[in-house]
Amino acid sequence: METGSVTTPFGRRSMTLGMLASQVMAGEIKPDQSVDKWKLFRALCEAKPLLGIGDRALAVLNALLSFYPKNELAQGNGLIVFPSNIQLSLRTHGMAEQTVRRHLAALVDAGLLLRKDSPNGKRYVRRDRAGEVDEAFGFSLAPLLARAEEIEQLAAAVMAERLHVQRLRERITLCRRDIAKLIEAAVEEDIPGDWQGLYSEFRDLIDGLPRSPTTAQLELLLDELTGLRTNILNQLEIQVKSTKQRGNADYIERHIQNSNPESTSEFEPSFEPKQGAIAEPDNDRGPVTATKGRGETGHPFEQKEEEQSRRPGVRNDGGGLKSFPLGLVLQACPEILAYGPDGAIRNWRDLMAAAVIVRSMLGVSPSAYEEAANVMGPENAATVMACILERGGHINSAGGYLRGLTRRSEKGEFAIGPMLMALLRANAPAGRKVG
Repeated sequence: METGSVTTPFGRRSMTLGMLASQVMAGEIKPDQSVDKWKLFRALCEAKPLLGIGDRALAVLNALLSFYPKNELAQGNGLIVFPSNIQLSLRTHGMAEQTVRRHLAALVDAGLLLRKDSPNGKRYVRRDRAGEVDEAFGFSLAPLLARAEEIEQLAAAVMAERLHVQRLRERITLCRRDIAKLIEAAVEEDIPGDWQGLYSEFRDLIDGLPRSPTTAQLELLLDELTGLRTNILNQLEIQVKSTKQRGNADYIERHIQNSNPESTSEFEPSFEPKQGAIAEPDNDRGPVTATKGRGETGHPFEQKEEEQSRRPGVRNDGGGLKSFPLGLVLQACPEILAYGPDGAIRNWRDLMAAAVIVRSMLGVSPSAYEEAANVMGPENAATVMACILERGGHINSAGGYLRGLTRRSEKGEFAIGPMLMALLRANAPAGRKVG
């Protein structure tokens, strides 16, 4: 049985107020108080960051608990275990005895164990005539029983914090995905705005996160990303509402024009030559007028496309592909800079000249590149060559790849925007992953 008296350590080990406090706490255990030792040990494993103990100290404590004969830690069962360092070394899978002693000291300092040293410092037990334990010298597990409720609360706090961090990382991952795809959609749709600047701001936020961020840093990053996403959404919503209003106005205007009973149907061709028009014979439909200012066939939609291609900030080259700002192309494909005149690319002409050099270097035939330029437009063909150079390590045949993109462009199945945005993300400075 335990005497319940205060004991001091053997030898040169000094007594501390922490040891005294642990002994006083152990003396306040209620007679009927008990706890499952393995359930308590699992809580200790969860709460170890707050208790200041490491994995190997827990391994030593696990070995000590295995020497306790009952599953329930209770005052009536006795709380002293007295294995030798050799036995502890065996049950910790061969941990060196010096290491065992060091971690035993750490457990005592953390207030999880008490030393009850014998007069000679040895660990042993003295039994009565009936074989019951009369007195034991070794390590007391009483602090574990006394602090069981505190340890479980600490474990619950650690688990709640872990869940909070996990949810923060999930929300940050969703914000990152939303921002990247919204910017990509805005660039692809030629929506006015400083999307390159917003993308740079987005990358600065991600790259500024440390490798092992604190909860406060994650919360701050989430707030900043949420604000950036809200800003992007507001700009896109304004554009959507503006487009919808313009669409309604165009519909009303067309309705008024078509309601004029004196106007001719837009589906009926007019056969009266206008002033300045040239009448050309058509074997099936009679004379067809070609009005100056329209396309070669006189179709009104050709004039609309020409006017749209002349609008500021919108480029519509061959194949219906949209050209992107040169700065964005060079940011996504920096490797092509080395092939420009004097190692620099200052305008589209320099990029197209560099693309010809890259074409030859990658083994793309002149006919394949000429076909791409005819279908996509020369600027877009040069942009695609820059992208192929950037991804050269992942493409087996640059010529075959370019011909495939050309065929897809002819069918209207290819867009440059997603390719550029993917390369922008890949070439961004290496940041810290979240989630």
